[in-house]
Amino acid sequence: MTSYRIPAKGRVNQRKPVRFTFNGASYAGFEGDTLASALLANGVHLIGRSFKYHRPRGFLSAGSEEPNALVGTDRGPGRFEPNTRATVLEAFDGLNTTSQNHWPSLKHDIGAVNDALYMLFSAGFYYKTFMWPKSFWNKVYEPIIRGAAGLGKSPTTPDPDTYASRFAHCDVLVVGSGPAGLAAALDAGKSGAKVILVDEQAELGGSLLSETDAGINGQSGWQWLEEARSALAAMNNVTVLTRTTAIGYYHQNLVGLCQRLTDHLPNPPADAPRERLWKVRANQVVLAQGSIEKPLVFEGNDRPGVMLAGSARSYLNRYGVKVGNRPVIVTSHDSAWLAAFDLAEAGVKVAAIIDIRPTVSSHLMERAAALGVEVLSGWTVTGTSGRLRVASVCANPVSRSGVVGPARTIVCDALLMSGGWTPSVHLFSHTKGKLDWNEEGQMFLPGAATEESRCAGAGNGVFSLAAALAEGAAAGVAAASDAGFAAKAASYRVDGELVLTGANNRELPTDKNTSKAKAFVDFQNDVTAKDIRLAVREGFKSIEHIKRYTTTGMATDQGKTSNINGLAIASDAVKRPAPAVGLTTFRPPYTPTTFGAFAGYNRGELFEVTRKTPIDGWAEQNGAEFEPVSLWRRAWYFPKKGETMHAAVARECKAVRESLGMFDASTLGKIEIVGPDAAEFMNRMYTNSWTKLAPGRLRYGLMLGEDGFIRDDGVIGRLTTDRFHVTTTTGGAARVLGMMEDYLQTEWPDLKVWLTSTTEQWAVIALNGPNARKLIEPLVEGIDLSEEALPHMSVAEGKICGVPTRLFRVSFTGELGYEINVPARYGRAVWEELHRAGQRYSITPYGTETMHVLRAEKGYIIVGQDTDGTVTPDDAGLGWAIGKAKPDFVGKRSLMRTDMLKTDRKQLVGLLTSDPNTVLEEGAQIVLDPNQALPMKMVGHVTSSYWSVALGRSIAMAVIEGGKAREGEIIHVPTPGRTHTAKVVGTVFFDPENKRLSA
Repeated sequence: MTSYRIPAKGRVNQRKPVRFTFNGASYAGFEGDTLASALLANGVHLIGRSFKYHRPRGFLSAGSEEPNALVGTDRGPGRFEPNTRATVLEAFDGLNTTSQNHWPSLKHDIGAVNDALYMLFSAGFYYKTFMWPKSFWNKVYEPIIRGAAGLGKSPTTPDPDTYASRFAHCDVLVVGSGPAGLAAALDAGKSGAKVILVDEQAELGGSLLSETDAGINGQSGWQWLEEARSALAAMNNVTVLTRTTAIGYYHQNLVGLCQRLTDHLPNPPADAPRERLWKVRANQVVLAQGSIEKPLVFEGNDRPGVMLAGSARSYLNRYGVKVGNRPVIVTSHDSAWLAAFDLAEAGVKVAAIIDIRPTVSSHLMERAAALGVEVLSGWTVTGTSGRLRVASVCANPVSRSGVVGPARTIVCDALLMSGGWTPSVHLFSHTKGKLDWNEEGQMFLPGAATEESRCAGAGNGVFSLAAALAEGAAAGVAAASDAGFAAKAASYRVDGELVLTGANNRELPTDKNTSKAKAFVDFQNDVTAKDIRLAVREGFKSIEHIKRYTTTGMATDQGKTSNINGLAIASDAVKRPAPAVGLTTFRPPYTPTTFGAFAGYNRGELFEVTRKTPIDGWAEQNGAEFEPVSLWRRAWYFPKKGETMHAAVARECKAVRESLGMFDASTLGKIEIVGPDAAEFMNRMYTNSWTKLAPGRLRYGLMLGEDGFIRDDGVIGRLTTDRFHVTTTTGGAARVLGMMEDYLQTEWPDLKVWLTSTTEQWAVIALNGPNARKLIEPLVEGIDLSEEALPHMSVAEGKICGVPTRLFRVSFTGELGYEINVPARYGRAVWEELHRAGQRYSITPYGTETMHVLRAEKGYIIVGQDTDGTVTPDDAGLGWAIGKAKPDFVGKRSLMRTDMLKTDRKQLVGLLTSDPNTVLEEGAQIVLDPNQALPMKMVGHVTSSYWSVALGRSIAMAVIEGGKAREGEIIHVPTPGRTHTAKVVGTVFFDPENKRLSA
């Protein structure tokens, strides 16, 4: 037991010691310690070096907001991780840790020369330096800058750990298990609602774990906490996830959670996942994230031993650790006095309480006097001393007129500061919820919500324990009620709670030159108050611009302890109220999250999974050759014994044109678009019109990017007035869905539309050929297949082979065709039945190569093959697919640009080689004059080229400059050893009148 550990105090298990190392030295701690509490118990405050100035840094906090105490952890071969926050890293037997950002050692860091030259490294110095001589950039400046960049060392070996992922649904998700969160979860749970309660710490309790002065319902805070835990554990409808951080709050109440499963175990079970990423879709969300204590801004506030007063209280009451034997408290908020009182009652000699406020509550003064603690009210701190740990503090009186008097030096080994508390509004901000400025408290509070959520407790600006419990209970009841459950709020009686008040500050008053003071705002990125004021002087007025110029709030902690102080200083510098200056954007993840957690199972062989359709196994058993298409394995062709690919494809093509072929089209992307505004959404996303498309009809859809170039296409069916079945290209499914979601969430959030990927929901069997209708007529129920009832480009729902189907009357071959959509689990069974029944028509399975030939004969394009990202609808001969009367759609304005209207753009045409037996090579370049000097001017290239059995010759498609006007001209295609000639023709080679579609 060290002199900084208080026996029998705290919540750690002092009967179970653990040993760990820090920078090679062995230390002792207890089960339940964090690395931070264990090191502090051993008297270790120096934990690392700052990023820019390499100043010595110690622990600032006791939670996930920690900006300083980032360490490297080594849990065995391949299990090294940099930038782990020591304040949340649980100590266990055998843990090995190292400090970061120094050389050659933590105590003696050559990089500290930057601290002596700090005036050269002011805000934005990198924008103003390294300009001359120009030749130095590549050889001198850039290598040095890149070498200095970053925190910690990246792992060099593969990560052997596994990471899990899970989806979950619940009625009520409660984030945070402090008083408000527990009250919310208890009342929501009692209603019968399915509740998930998550907290990033190893045990439930939040602030109750650190504050021991108030009682709840006649019990101590800890006794009530144990009772609440037991009650939650007894509810089968409640899931409690500790060591679980809510990292992001997304659209439609989707919340991402990262659960740490084995990092706290000395010997994790073999193959147990290290972390699990949860994707929770909640009907209602209660955010009870608590608040974060604000540091004070003064010269030397970053020295090891200077920390937040509330954190010192946590280390004392939760871990039984004194952060010093002679601390000084500097504060502008009553809560720091409670830390001083707890320390004094634990036997610690508190040297002084320095309060910036000239007057303080009399009961605080009386209690301090009773404990023998000196109080200096109306004083300020102007500096600290101590090389590797604070040794003294300079305190100065401040007159009512603001004049700073002479300094007094107070010897100390810890300086505990508090500037009040800031509600944690990060997750609420992720949802684009409105933040309201509270002038009295100088803080942002949650305002109007955009999701089905509510905030409670300190995270909502309610800092009283009694009020937090009441608000949490009310939030839990409201959430359960909105989820459809009858709930009743419990009542709570709180005894012994003090009403706490405080004052807000920018920089503390000082007698020093503020233009040279090292008064830190952002501890991790070494941003000082003078840096922020310099940014304002140099023209940056918005907090977002100030953030980027100074890098305040851009560290791994996202400015949790710095943002409000930085905003206050910027507000004063620009002489505008804080709301007018703005608040920086909080983005997921809430805390740094491992790549492994995001990757989950998708690594190694599962990183890029070969996707297979439900019919893939049948194709393999029947001798198909396969090709990769995007992430899918697709049947390429079905050779018979002794057949070449050319012969097999010719046979398959002939069968489709003469009788009947079947094709597995399950890989087509499929998206269900549903909602009262579905037609309007489609109208905006696609070039053609959708509002007048009748239910039961299909339409070819063409999608452009904002640049006006073709991105994707597909046949789309309107099933009802508010439901569309959208198909995309095989490789474009994810891209199209992402693009749709992007527009829906950022450009048109007012539209009531829901998008669901159904690619793997449906197996799709394409039947093509003159006998297609004859085959399915006896197998279909509830659908009239007559030409009048189900003409080309129609869709109907019914059954086939007794299985529900969405039957598309559509063709990608030019023949009479159907695309039979059935639930994926029935895909192979329906395929096999169709194949069996089709034997009377010599039904022939065909693969992607035959599909390519058949569609090329009809001039149907394949996006990505016949387009290259620079092709417009008009270039591709698809001008007819543009809704001329539509006021707007994605890409419309770009189509009006002068360059897009030029007649010499590359345009899609057909090619017939002079030698009908010559099949051109796809990708081959095209020239007009084969005798021109090198380098020749290339005017286009061949996009598709095949042998057509139906035509008895080769065919090709190409994009050529001014191609439409060149029809009938001869072009040249240079290839190794020979130049081929071809005639420019239209793109439709077979059945131009489309008579066979209705044969």
